[in-house]
Amino acid sequence: MSYLANIPLFSGFAPEQLQQMEKHAVFRSFQKNAIVITEGDQSDSLYIIVSGRVRVFCSDENGKEVTLNDLKAGDHFGELALFDEQERSASVVTTEPCRCLILSRHALIEAFRHNPELAYNLVRYLSQRVRSLTSSVKNLALMDVYGRVANTLLQLSEKKGDQLVTEIPLTQQDIANRVGASREMVSRIMKDLVVGGYIRMEKKRIVINDELPAHY
Repeated sequence: MSYLANIPLFSGFAPEQLQQMEKHAVFRSFQKNAIVITEGDQSDSLYIIVSGRVRVFCSDENGKEVTLNDLKAGDHFGELALFDEQERSASVVTTEPCRCLILSRHALIEAFRHNPELAYNLVRYLSQRVRSLTSSVKNLALMDVYGRVANTLLQLSEKKGDQLVTEIPLTQQDIANRVGASREMVSRIMKDLVVGGYIRMEKKRIVINDELPAHY
C-alpha cells in the first residue's frame, strides 16, 4: 500500500505485508468540525490521517476544553486503545475536511506478530507523545500566561519568507484552550502584542513580525 509505505510507523514493511494490511483497512471522509472520536467511547481502531487536520482535546462536564495536540496528514491517533482496551482518553475533532485510513486492533495485532518492527515504531512514537505532553505540563506549571501564549504561537507557526505564520486558524478562545487561561486574559495579551507591532492578524492566522518579548 503506497500510502502506508510513506508513513514512519510502517517503515520496514514489505509491499506484500502492506497489501495484506490494506485488506483490513477502511477509508473514511469527515467534514470540517466533525467529531471523529469522543472521550469515553469504547473503540479500538487506529486512525491515520491521509489529508486534512484534527485537534485532540479533553473537556469537563461543564464543556470547558483543553487542547492536547494538533495533527496533520501522516500523523495518527487512537493508538492507546490498541493496548489497554480502555475508553478513549480524549476526543478528536476535524479542523478542516479530513480523510482517514482506519485499521482495526485485530489487523494491527496480527501485523505486530509478523513484524515486531511495527511494535517498536509505535513504542517510539508513543515515547515522543509522552515527551511532548511532559513539556506541555512543564509549561503549564512553570510559565506565566504570557509565556504560555508566546510559546504556543511559536510552536504553531512556520517560516514564510522572513516572517513566522501560524499553520492553522486560531481564535483567542483556541489559544486560551491551549494555554489553560481565560479568553479575556489571552485577549489582553494579544492586543498588547498587536499594539507593540510584534504580531498582526490575517483572517484568524497570526503573523509574527518581530521576536516576541521575553516578558509581559
